[in-house]
Amino acid sequence: MTTTQDSTPVPPKEPKGRRSIRSKSDRDVHRHLLEGMTFELIPLGNLEDQIRFIPTGSTVSMTCSPVRTVEDTLDLCEQLGNYGFATIPHIAARMVEGEAHVDQLVARITGLGIRKVFVIGGDTEPHGPFTDAAGFLRSFLGRKPDIDVVGIGSYPDGHDTIPDDALVDALLEKQELIAEAGLEGYMSTQMCFDHQKIGNWLVERRAAGVTLPCYLGVPGAVDRTRLLTISIRLGIGHSARYLKKNRSSVIRLLSPGGYNPNKLIGPLSKRAADLDITGIHCFTFNAVDTTEDWRQKALAGLKH
Repeated sequence: MTTTQDSTPVPPKEPKGRRSIRSKSDRDVHRHLLEGMTFELIPLGNLEDQIRFIPTGSTVSMTCSPVRTVEDTLDLCEQLGNYGFATIPHIAARMVEGEAHVDQLVARITGLGIRKVFVIGGDTEPHGPFTDAAGFLRSFLGRKPDIDVVGIGSYPDGHDTIPDDALVDALLEKQELIAEAGLEGYMSTQMCFDHQKIGNWLVERRAAGVTLPCYLGVPGAVDRTRLLTISIRLGIGHSARYLKKNRSSVIRLLSPGGYNPNKLIGPLSKRAADLDITGIHCFTFNAVDTTEDWRQKALAGLKH
């Protein structure tokens, strides 16, 4: 907190995004989050068919598959960029082979005009010296890439191999790296279907000093058959690792009737300003058609 010349405390300036949300009603916030939703896609064979369902002008987040390369992710971002979408490539630190590879990635990202990246640790064995997101970020941001925003992952449901204290420390470390680089940052939550748990987790993280805006990681409208099919196509090894880390979430998705994303978004919309929830990162599982149909129906319902 700063002070004036007469030593009167001056409260820190509230971020613009939070101010705009604070002035809205709960329904308006819900609608605002849905309207600006980011669509996460997976590099699978049905991608081309599903691209046509992405609304014009949307932001698309492209995952980094452990059975492909970071360059493959950037190739798909280039394709989506040619269709007029803003793209966010996921960069898995463990898939980066070394400092020369970092140079190549910075050059490619600059050449594509990408303004926002999402950095994760990754599930594969390290291909080079980077074992976590912070290590890669230190190298990547040290090259002063021509970008505006860096997103990172976060875990309201915890992590199967990383203690909670270590997760908090990692968030604070990455937050500091992004701030030191003079860039905007945000954290996107991994799947969690308990809005109270997400809310409580955010309260605790704010108390610990994590100030990054939060994007809610929300699965889209995905039927059970398609989810199982995608799991198989991702590869048994990768699917097994995913199931181990997200067992309760996957069971919830596969339960009869599935789930309604609005039951997660609605309650958290009421707390968005206080918790600095500014966006939705939607795990479409490449079911863009059904996900966009749900989103449009939800938006229509919020108009009344």
